Amino acid sequence: MSATTIPGSNVDIRLWTRPETVEAQAMRQLQNIAALPWVFKHVAVMPDVHYGKGATVGSVIAMRDAVSPAAVGVDIGCGMTAVRTSLTANDLPASLAKLRSKIEAAVPVGFGAHKNEAFTDRDAKDWPTFWKTLDELTPAVKRNHGKALQQMGTLGGGNHFIEICLDTTKQVWVMLHSGSRGIGNLLAQHHIEVAQTLAHNKSLPDRDLAVFLAGTPQMAAYRHDLTWAQDYAKRNRSVMLRLVCDVIRKEFWQVKFDEPISVHHNYVAEETHFGEQVLVTRKGAIRAGLGDLGIIPGSMGTGSYIVRGLGNPDSFESASHGAGRRMSRNKAKQRYTRDDLAAQTAGVECRKDSGVVDEIPAAYKDIDEVLRDQQDLVEIVAKLKQVICVKG
Repeated sequence: MSATTIPGSNVDIRLWTRPETVEAQAMRQLQNIAALPWVFKHVAVMPDVHYGKGATVGSVIAMRDAVSPAAVGVDIGCGMTAVRTSLTANDLPASLAKLRSKIEAAVPVGFGAHKNEAFTDRDAKDWPTFWKTLDELTPAVKRNHGKALQQMGTLGGGNHFIEICLDTTKQVWVMLHSGSRGIGNLLAQHHIEVAQTLAHNKSLPDRDLAVFLAGTPQMAAYRHDLTWAQDYAKRNRSVMLRLVCDVIRKEFWQVKFDEPISVHHNYVAEETHFGEQVLVTRKGAIRAGLGDLGIIPGSMGTGSYIVRGLGNPDSFESASHGAGRRMSRNKAKQRYTRDDLAAQTAGVECRKDSGVVDEIPAAYKDIDEVLRDQQDLVEIVAKLKQVICVKG
């Protein structure tokens, strides 16, 4: 579908979804964003849009000489990684329970952490340099340095997952979703609180949309910590992917892996759009420049897509980051049961207990409809369906 334009007080709002499907809270947030004086051109809204802290999830915001930490999200650098293997469905055992258990043993989930550092030179050659810069982050996170070391290569909880999937040709893929773990969250919250104290943010329609301005020490400090956290998130996914692939190698000695696809969907980038250099925040959105490969996951029972960007300038060369929630976690827990979860994840080797009922597929939008709404943003490369899903 083509985007629908809604007027805003400073810039317009362009939606790749029907306006009537956007919850009232999220629409108010979009209007608040469109009122900010630093926003450039328009606000681009992805079809998976839903309410978030300050800025909606599923929004792409370009600003001149300013950035709002809440428009990045509190899980800085959260994103996806996927890799196609040489295995096919015929190579997998009839029961996938043992393989799921081995993956869970290799990668801590939820609040879990490694007892020792999980990273090695197999993942990157510059670990000493990276960890040295940990000491240069804001002092507010200093007490979490040790935790950051042990959480490298861990999944977390919520909507984060590790999956073994099959594409329509029955080729096996590994896919995972995670971010910058506890330290990224702390950095984001610290900088949001700092931004809220600045004089130029006193009259904003929503204090959670507080911004940093270019050329200020506060902006420099945020950009420094943000860049580090985005790197942490990318490395975290890389280490997890290696741990999962090591499990697969032990089970299938003949396996080979293609080059991984890795994308952030909560981040900031300096980019040029409509002839101007701007700071683009994608919160629940991926870059979809011409030819860019991306990953758009659905829920734990419906499947996901590998896509290629079409470079649509009106979306600031972006696309959705997933299906997007259509109901809150609390509402999902109130409405659905373990039996509902089991029914909706039939055929998937995964948790089916009350601890993950809030992740039930019915709590998410229809991933196929989300893809149809953005046919001018991406083209489909592969459709994947999970056979194993690991959650915290």
